[in-house]
Amino acid sequence: MNDVISATALEMAGWVRSREIGAVELLEAHLVRIEARDGELQAFVQLFEHWARRHARKIDASRNAWPDPLPTFFGVPFGIKDNDAMKWTYTRVGSRAYRFAVTPFDSLAVRRLRAAGFVMVGKTTTSEFALLPVVEPDIHPPTRNPWDPSRTAGGSSGGAAVAVATGMLPIAHGADGGGSIRIPASFCGLFGFKASRGVMPNFYAPMESVGLSVAGSLARSVEDSAAVLDALCGDPFGGPQSWRSRCVGEPASGLRVRFATSSSIGEVIPEVAAEVVRIAAVLEAMGHDVQEGGEFEGSTEEFVPVYGRLAANVPVLREESLQPVTQWLRAIGRRTSNRAARRLNAQLSVRLDDWFGDADLWVTPTVGVTAPEVGAYDGLPPDEAFARAAELGAFTAPSNITGQPAATIPVGASPAGLPIGVQIIGRRGADELVMRVARALGEAGMWRVHTG
Repeated sequence: MNDVISATALEMAGWVRSREIGAVELLEAHLVRIEARDGELQAFVQLFEHWARRHARKIDASRNAWPDPLPTFFGVPFGIKDNDAMKWTYTRVGSRAYRFAVTPFDSLAVRRLRAAGFVMVGKTTTSEFALLPVVEPDIHPPTRNPWDPSRTAGGSSGGAAVAVATGMLPIAHGADGGGSIRIPASFCGLFGFKASRGVMPNFYAPMESVGLSVAGSLARSVEDSAAVLDALCGDPFGGPQSWRSRCVGEPASGLRVRFATSSSIGEVIPEVAAEVVRIAAVLEAMGHDVQEGGEFEGSTEEFVPVYGRLAANVPVLREESLQPVTQWLRAIGRRTSNRAARRLNAQLSVRLDDWFGDADLWVTPTVGVTAPEVGAYDGLPPDEAFARAAELGAFTAPSNITGQPAATIPVGASPAGLPIGVQIIGRRGADELVMRVARALGEAGMWRVHTG
């Protein structure tokens, strides 16, 4: 079964569809892996074994009764990040403030993912209110990196990344408001994609009125990720015009590609910079116009009022039940209106557009460093803890501000064996191009996901 659980989600769906493997058998293989690995790594906050087994048995028992076409991910195990409501489950959003919160409905994103045929196995961990790029909330033990459990898996979609990287799930739901898909994907050696603003509904409005956050997945292939994007856009079958179909073509030649290996916000270690340069050289060999560009001049302080407003929009009965960093962010956010946050974000976006220039793509580190140790920010004052943690999003947050598409590809590892990701950023609306370039680099042998 090791070969089975290391396959892509679309491969698994094909096996269930053709009856090469049953949905129950596929589910049980993943539940065995969850039992073996989750206690150490803390990927899940809830498991739904009973519901999942009942759903899988229904798929196997009534296979002939399902109308054609079958949904894309028919019978594939899946997990929902715990910032989305799922009917009759806890939605704690990583916070003690919501430890008793049971939701009697599915969010729109969950409804669309169910329609795509997934078997829902559980809910995965997130940082408090999905704010920090590490998953170390007060409500449960920290989520740890499968490559080195003394290190963080990243966040805020850390549980999803761990589940996919270890074979506990073949693919998992995530959400990205400042790098929350791409950072854990980079730290855990996965593919992660953030779509352009407006490709799908803003699932997190009205609390996320700026539009930074985009739903997506932690995945093993571009095609898997694109097919989840289809589902989130309301297409559970993946027709000829689907993202899944459009991501497989060759990218145009002669693209204007710029790359950066430094940031004014955080450190870039030599191993990460070297991987960026290597990918840039491969793109040049593919026939693209590749040149080194400058770093974006900005600071964390400029973004804090925007991010703080989002934190302040979450309703809370007892402020003292929140972690210190969350309280600090909310205090800043209460001094910034939603309108002011949108205005500040628009001003930052103009400056980022100037930096992006006439390029078709930028290639940067996903994160400038490898995964920090668990507890690296413990004991620091809230403002310092946030500033240190925010350095992990130095290269990812800009595309949330502007609403541009961006992907991280797992390109290598540090001498200590920790995964390194390289990020590809496109112009607004150039989602297809970003996915095609990422896929072309994979076909050229420049990246591969390993399940451990």
